[in-house]
Amino acid sequence: MSDQRTIGVVGAGSWGTALADLLARNGHAVRLWARDPDLVAAIRDTGRNPRYLSQHELSADIEPTSDLDHAVGGAELVVSATPSHAVREVMTVAAPHIGGDAIVVSTSKGIENETLKRMTEVLSEVLGSGHAARVSVLSGPSFSEEVCRGYPTAVTLAAEDPVVAETAREPFAGPRFRVYTSSDVVGVELGGAVKNIIAIATGIADGLEYGHNARAALITRGLAEISRLGMAFGGERLTFMGLAGLGDLVLTCTGELSRNRTVGVRLGRGETLEEILADMRMVAEGVRTARSVHDLALSAEVQMPIANHVYEMLYQAKSPRVVLEELMARELKPEFERR
Repeated sequence: MSDQRTIGVVGAGSWGTALADLLARNGHAVRLWARDPDLVAAIRDTGRNPRYLSQHELSADIEPTSDLDHAVGGAELVVSATPSHAVREVMTVAAPHIGGDAIVVSTSKGIENETLKRMTEVLSEVLGSGHAARVSVLSGPSFSEEVCRGYPTAVTLAAEDPVVAETAREPFAGPRFRVYTSSDVVGVELGGAVKNIIAIATGIADGLEYGHNARAALITRGLAEISRLGMAFGGERLTFMGLAGLGDLVLTCTGELSRNRTVGVRLGRGETLEEILADMRMVAEGVRTARSVHDLALSAEVQMPIANHVYEMLYQAKSPRVVLEELMARELKPEFERR
């Protein structure tokens, strides 16, 4: 790869827009794909994304397009940045146009409802087995708003092949955006997906004004649940102590910019899920992922009481107050399971 790389970013939501801007400001030729031609025209005409991060002037080196073939064709790096439920559909269309040598970076934090597959598994499936080794995942504590503002950020990029991980990280890395590498794709992905559910639970506690003690307890026990599930599927324990685990969990559970925490806060204050989602432009991945994780935990016989109670609240209309009271009333036991 040359110093300046041609990069296709698939998805012009807040995260895709922020990453496109980061990559362009790092000196790369970036094509940003959006499904809506009107949005593409607005970005081209104004230099801003009017729907997401509209206050930020974007790099002039971003080329917006609604032509998926053009966005990914000839790209050395393809960034998959659509909401998780759209990844299969969009990337199936993109797949024939992605070069065999291109590295694909997944940045969508979720688990597919129907198949219970992680996003790199979905990408490997639609791209073909020959491309699977060149699929990676970027995750970690990173609000798109703060990345656009150039605030210091550190994330993890994981790929099974360390050469792929090291090659993929270079275009992202900059003075204010530090990228660590990992070979634990499973752990990095599950950490990024499941933390959104814990953030909903933490938001509920905040909405009910249960205080800082409850928030700290939910974050800590939530991390235990993430670790249990991740390790059951082959993730490494240390990953969950790092940026893609604890780091992302703390940010999403405490940050005012967290969409998933916001959903929880509003639920705790008495709004219905339907009212909240109808009022949100951006996707709160934890709502869909709660269903996937509930089913995934059942399949692996992993105990995840916080995640399961959030699922019951979202999909079985259980009261938020009852959910947290039931969590506190569970049978007492040792904090750590000894093996």
